[in-house]
Parts: sequence; C-alpha cells; structure tokens
Amino acid sequence: MWVKRWLLGRPLSTAQAGQERLANPVALAIFSSDPLSSVAYATEEILLVLILAGTAALHYSIGISIVIVGLVAILTASYRQTIFAYPSGGGAYIVAKSNLGEPAGLVAAAALLIDYVLTVAVSVAAGVAAITSAFPVLLEHRVALGLASIVILTWGNLRGVRESGRIFAVPTYLFVGGLSLVILVGLGRAWFGAPVEHPLPSIPAVEGQGLTLFLLLRAFSSGCTALTGIEAISNGVPAFRDPVSKNAATTMTWMAIMLGGLFLGLTILAYVYGLVPREEETLISQIARISLGGGVLYYFMQAATMLILILAANTSYNGFPRLASLLAKDSFLPHQMRVQGDRLAFSNGILILGVCAALLLIIFRGDTHALIPLYAIGVFLSFTLSQSGMVWHWLDLKCKGWRKALAINLTGAVATGVATVVLAITKFTHGAWVVIVLIPILILMFRKIRWHYRIADWQLALDMYDRPKEPPLNVMVMPISGVNRAVVMALDYARQRAQDLRAVYVDLDPDETLKIKEQWEKWGAKIPLVILPSPYRSFLTPLLRYIESVRQDHPGGWVTVVLPEVIPAKFWQNLLHNQRALLIKAALLFKFRVIVIDVPYHLGPY
Repeated sequence: MWVKRWLLGRPLSTAQAGQERLANPVALAIFSSDPLSSVAYATEEILLVLILAGTAALHYSIGISIVIVGLVAILTASYRQTIFAYPSGGGAYIVAKSNLGEPAGLVAAAALLIDYVLTVAVSVAAGVAAITSAFPVLLEHRVALGLASIVILTWGNLRGVRESGRIFAVPTYLFVGGLSLVILVGLGRAWFGAPVEHPLPSIPAVEGQGLTLFLLLRAFSSGCTALTGIEAISNGVPAFRDPVSKNAATTMTWMAIMLGGLFLGLTILAYVYGLVPREEETLISQIARISLGGGVLYYFMQAATMLILILAANTSYNGFPRLASLLAKDSFLPHQMRVQGDRLAFSNGILILGVCAALLLIIFRGDTHALIPLYAIGVFLSFTLSQSGMVWHWLDLKCKGWRKALAINLTGAVATGVATVVLAITKFTHGAWVVIVLIPILILMFRKIRWHYRIADWQLALDMYDRPKEPPLNVMVMPISGVNRAVVMALDYARQRAQDLRAVYVDLDPDETLKIKEQWEKWGAKIPLVILPSPYRSFLTPLLRYIESVRQDHPGGWVTVVLPEVIPAKFWQNLLHNQRALLIKAALLFKFRVIVIDVPYHLGPY
C-alpha cells in the first residue's frame, strides 16, 4: 500500500469531489489536447493522398482544409447545444440512448470506445514520430518509447483528474504557443517578401491514380482526423466548475478557434513552402525547420509537438473511463468499472484503456500511418448519432428557441452523416472494415454482459426463495498434512461450530501415516480421522473425491472445508508454503454448497 500511495498519492474522500473540478484553462488543456494535437498530422494525411495524383493536385489541400474547418464550426455549435441540454454529461451514448433508443446508444458507445483506444495509440505513435524526426537514431526504439509514454499517461491519470491536469496542461499551451509562432513567422516570411526556400517539387502522379472525386473524398476523410476528440468537452461537462454548462461551452468555443486557426495555418504554410510528406521527417517538422531554422527554437517546437501528441491521449483517458462507467451502470460492462477509485478517478477504466492501447501499439509496431486508416470513422459515427439524437430531443421538447436549436443540430447531423459515409467508403479497404466489424462484436458483448447480470439478479432474488425451516446440516471436513500447532488451532476453531466434523489425511507414505495416527490420538480431541488411500501419490484427487461423496450423501446440506494455513512473516517465504491450500481453494471455488474456511497461523519474524 505504501508503494501505491507513493505512486498515486493519498486517498481522496467523496466530499473532496467538488475540489477536483477543473477551471477552464486546465479543462481546455485536458479535453482539447486530442483535437489540438491532430493538426500535427491531419494536413500530412491529406497530402499523402493528394500526392498520388501528382504535384498539381496539392493545391486542393487548402480547399479541403477549409471544408474541414467549416465542419469544426458546425460541430462546435451543435455540441454547445448538447452541453446545455445535458449538463450531467451529454456523451453520444446518453444522447442517442435517450432519444433514439438503446440500439443506437450501444452503436455510439461501441464506436466511441474503439476510437478512444485508437486515439491513445495514434497520439503516442505520432508523438514518438516527432522525436524520431529530430533524432532519427531513435527510430528503431519507437515501440519501446511508445509503451513508456502509455505507462506515464496511465500513471498520471490514476492520480486523478485535477492532478493529471496539473501535469499535462503546460505542454498543451507550449505546443499552441510554439505552433502559433511557427505559423506567424512562416506566413510573415512568405507574405513580406522573404524568399521561399523550398519551391514545390515536381512529382508525377502514381500510375493508375488520377485526380478523381474519389481521391478528393479520400483526402477529405484523411484530414477529418483533425476532428477526433472534439466531443470530449460535451462528454465531460460534470468535470467543470460551476456554472458547468457555461464554462464547458466557453471552453469548447476557444478550442474550436484554436483548432481551426492552427490547422488552416499549417496547411497554407505547407503549400506556400512547397512541402510534401517524407518518410524520414514529419510535415510539421519540415515547416518548423524552415520557419524557425534548425536551432534551439526548432528543437523546442519538436519537443512541444511530441509532448502534445502523446498527451493528446489524455482526452481518451478522461472519456473512455467515464463512458465505461455509464455502460457499467446500465450493466453493459462489468460493474467494477462504474465506481471511482480512491483518487476519485475511474481507475479500472484507465487501466483497461492503457492495456488495450499498448497492445495496439505493439501490433502495428508504432506506425502512425498504419493506424490512421482505422481512425475517425468511429468518432464520426458517434457524432452522427449524437446530433440525430439532439434533433429528436428538440422535436420532442419544443421549448423556447427550439427551432433554432433544431436547425443547428440538424445541420450537424447531416454534415457528420455525409462525412461518415465518405469515411466508410474511402477508408474501407485501408482498414476501416476492422472498426465496422468490431462495432457489432462489441454490441454483442454488451448484451451478453447485461444478460448475465439479469440472470444473476433473477437467481439471487428472494421472491421465489423457499427458505428451509431448519438450518441444513453442515459437515465440516478438515484436510491435514500433519499434526502441528496450526492444525490443532484450526481444529479448536472448527469444534466450536461443527455439527459434524471430521479430519482427513491422504495416505502418501504408510510410515508417515502411522505417526499421524499416533499424534492424532493425543491431539485430535476425539474427532474422527479419515485416512484416504492414494496409490498414485496424488494429494488432491482423493481429497476432492471424498468431499464430493460427502456432498452427495447430504443433498441440500453444506460441506465446509477448513484449511489450516501457515502464513510466513516475510513475503518471499510464501514460496515455501501454502501450495496445497491454494490448490484446494482453487479446486473448490466452483463447487455448489461447498464452503472453504481458511484458518491462518502466522509465523513470527526471525
């Protein structure tokens, strides 16, 4: 426990929950790190597609970016409506379930859970790529660096929301400030007469790839990664200080302004400088190198980019556990995930997210471009369901100003619906099919879990329980491996509670058995000792057979197995004891009407 306290800090009481709420600047850093960081690779993903049609197609990146920024504005206005309508947290699951029904809610939940895991993996992989661009010698260690980053993120979030905000807020603002400087200096150099050092290269189109509508749509879908995480503020409204809705809406507006400005600025600079994606260096690294030179400011920008990209995963560390908690309250996930840990964080959800993201990073070997095609379709599906749910919300409520609110959310639903279809079509063969297949699998898992809880509740209910008038017979069986102080103490304990007590010894050595019989005559307090033959020298098999025979002889009764267990003073000494007790407990765990009582005897220190 002292190690846990050293790593995570002292426990926080429920009464301290209000103190853990976030001020707007900290909340902006926590909930906006994902969309803000995505500008570091969204433009590059657009250019990676357009370059297939040759250099002549690269100017379309500006138009595509403007469309995406427009989509940011639509989603921001739409989610502001959701924030005020659902001040307790208007995640896509709650909104879709409340207005469109349970199936739609589960689709939104499954899509978001997948996207949260992908966000961590993609953000960490992109952050590591920023460092390997500056220090190529680290490229072969990118998986190890990514795993170390996930461990740090998991640790920071297990310390609590406010604590993680303190840890992770500064890098977010360093990145925003540094990237703003890069864009301002770069645009100033371009517009005020400084020569462009990198004229647009002449790159022919890839054979068989012309500039088609499908290619433009595919470039748009790749750039839509800039919108992932934009719903996080709407999901986490309760984490804000009062007035929660007003503060959350204000924070969302600032996030959208920064996201749109940084994304569009980078895209314009990439075109002005004539840059194209390169395998050995990220696009944002090329832009920073040209704008700031190759000195201290450039390396500062790369460090800030690495930090924000890795910390972008922090958005998921806030969203995933909260969503898992809501699903667990509805019995769609294990109930352990609905409660907060002693640091007022949903510890189980945080740990599961970290493990899943680490596995994904290992499977895809930390390659950002391999992970990106899986990205965004899940979150856009949840966007569409959430906004469609809000449309039905206003149609049903019809309160003051509902028509304006309806128009905003209807626009959001149509825009994100079209984007979802485009993403599904253009990214299907590049990996999106995995997400499309995973969503129904997760929904099936949700329903299986809830079915289990319903059956368990039915079987545990007292309505149809016919309680016996007399308590059933309780036969107590005490396996022994010798006669010593631990055994005699357990025997004395059992004698006070037993209706029928018998000791059992498995005969593995006839000479030893004779000694046990003699000792039992002296110390057994006239309790019968049953000797079980074991021709194959197995201790467990004869014992289990005997316990089963006792259970069969007393249907409706109980069999209580009393285990004398020696507990050493030092942790490492457990390796020298307790193997038989552990085996017996494991073997009897699933036996109906068989109870195991462990009677410990603690050895003193020496």
